[in-house]
Amino acid sequence: MDNIPFFAEHGQLSFRWIHFIAGVLWIGVLYFFNWINGAFAATMDAETKKKVVPELMPRALYWFRWGAAWTWITGVVLMFLLYYMHTGNFFAPGTEYSGVRPTAAQWGIPFAILITGFIVYDQIFKNLPHTAGVLLWGGIAVGFAALMHHQLDMSGRAVYIHVAAMFGTAMAGNVWMRIWPAQQRIITAIKDGQGPDAADPAVAGQRSKHNTYMSFSLLLFMVGTGQTALSGANPVIWVPVSLGISWVGCFLCYKKVPSVKGF
Repeated sequence: MDNIPFFAEHGQLSFRWIHFIAGVLWIGVLYFFNWINGAFAATMDAETKKKVVPELMPRALYWFRWGAAWTWITGVVLMFLLYYMHTGNFFAPGTEYSGVRPTAAQWGIPFAILITGFIVYDQIFKNLPHTAGVLLWGGIAVGFAALMHHQLDMSGRAVYIHVAAMFGTAMAGNVWMRIWPAQQRIITAIKDGQGPDAADPAVAGQRSKHNTYMSFSLLLFMVGTGQTALSGANPVIWVPVSLGISWVGCFLCYKKVPSVKGF
């Protein structure tokens, strides 16, 4: 029994380590696709694409999709270890349940919302104009933060992590259910010397771009919760503020892409 805290602590450390490595791999390849490979691919003629794409993209997409999978899986494990099975992290200090481990009924609400986030996100961008979809998805993130902060008495740290997890779930769903299937068809078409169906590059490109924009806020919420500048601030204010700053930062990165040239 004396070894249980030891194994719990080191098990948590192990999952954090895997989560971090997988996340760096996933997001790193995501940025490569959006800011490097896209501009490079535009310079290739059809014959060059036929040689390069079937060799490059399956390799890159392997690390991309499995990085996403392991980031998400270890993230869910850490959610349970740090918030749902832990005493003190879930509820805000000074509230009725402060210092208490949440029950399944209490943590089930935010967990169900973040897990179903991809379904909601996917339907939004299938059925609404793009700008309206972006605004609605951002509004859902802010509304989710308000629900957790005001109605469920969750700590600032828990609120930010759950918003990040909702984004991460939507991003992982994009990778496996939208980007990867479309890229498989694109690669096959190029290998066969044919033009891909126009819908596939459009969907893969849009969802990859969405993931890039969401990643900026996700990374802030994941790494910044240990600092009181974020965890001690009102998340209902700082979630939309960070979304706005993240959007500008990511937009500027995209604007920089065309000016970065090869030799």
